[in-house]
Amino acid sequence: MNSKKYIKGRGAQQNTANKFLKDVYETRDDFLEFCRIEGEEADNNKTQYVPIFPKTIVNKVTSPDIGMTYSMNPYQGCEHGCIYCYARNTHEFWGYSAGLDFERKILIKKDAPKLLEAKIKNKKWIAKTIVLSGNTDCYQPAEKKFKITEACLKVFLKYKHPVGIITKNSLILRDLHILKALNEHQLVGVNISVTSLSEKTRSVLEPRTTTIKKRLDTIKILSENNIPVNAMLAPIIPGINSHEILSLAKAVSDNGALSFGFTVVRLNGAIGEIFTDWIKKTLPNKADKVLNQIAECHNGNLNDSRFGIRTKGEGKIATQIHDLLRLANNKYFKQKVFPKLNTKLHEQYKDGQMKLF
Repeated sequence: MNSKKYIKGRGAQQNTANKFLKDVYETRDDFLEFCRIEGEEADNNKTQYVPIFPKTIVNKVTSPDIGMTYSMNPYQGCEHGCIYCYARNTHEFWGYSAGLDFERKILIKKDAPKLLEAKIKNKKWIAKTIVLSGNTDCYQPAEKKFKITEACLKVFLKYKHPVGIITKNSLILRDLHILKALNEHQLVGVNISVTSLSEKTRSVLEPRTTTIKKRLDTIKILSENNIPVNAMLAPIIPGINSHEILSLAKAVSDNGALSFGFTVVRLNGAIGEIFTDWIKKTLPNKADKVLNQIAECHNGNLNDSRFGIRTKGEGKIATQIHDLLRLANNKYFKQKVFPKLNTKLHEQYKDGQMKLF
């Protein structure tokens, strides 16, 4: 690792140009370079929280190869700093960079619980699982301060509405009492992301995330409380964690996960530049090999936008990954089933209490 140029505690090592505001970022980068040359402190690496006030919070997911119908995100941007995160590109819509800005400028939706309540109380709304979060982690560090996810879970419980959760943070255990109450009515399913069993890999790939041990412990505690857990072995990155597939599957199964999902990494939009810059600074000896293997999974490119193929990859390396995942499923999950959530109860509780007949 080139420690002289490496920004500790962050995934991205630069702010890529915002495609909507290219001139602004060229000017900003020039200023930062001037500060570096002059020895001035241009950036203190602190996280900033920026309140925003959207009119809606529940999003319809239209992509046919995404395993959810509706999602909501209490936060935009994510301090976890996962270098491969597909959500980085969405930060550009808010006028920021997909690089360091994504990790250091976190947009806070304080009105999310009220917006959620209005949505699911609507007479026209028919209950379908809403996933926290389809974009950025709902239990990222900001949640400790703002507790928006916790408030949203209380809304789901009040109206007996099904909710899915995607996270890689053990902070979810803070809300175990709410999850248990939801699960009494089969209203919650949790997806825990585990990308490696190596702390060395995690610390550079996902610098501000919960440790691997804590993630496995989280799966175990949730499972011991009968809360269904699906493990996300995602993304699989050739040359970085692809050799861990079987051991990852065994570890999450041993701790109680009922199923697992996966994606083969794709570096869409600005993420290709961000990831390439990162790997050349953090894993210079592996950089070319990893980038070439990723490209081999996507018809010679770092990204493939074709639905159904973009997250699975194709070619020899992708086929080897798929074969290992099938083997892992047969070996460690053959007798396990992740349950469907209850969508029928909500209609009786649209007013916040059991309707009288």
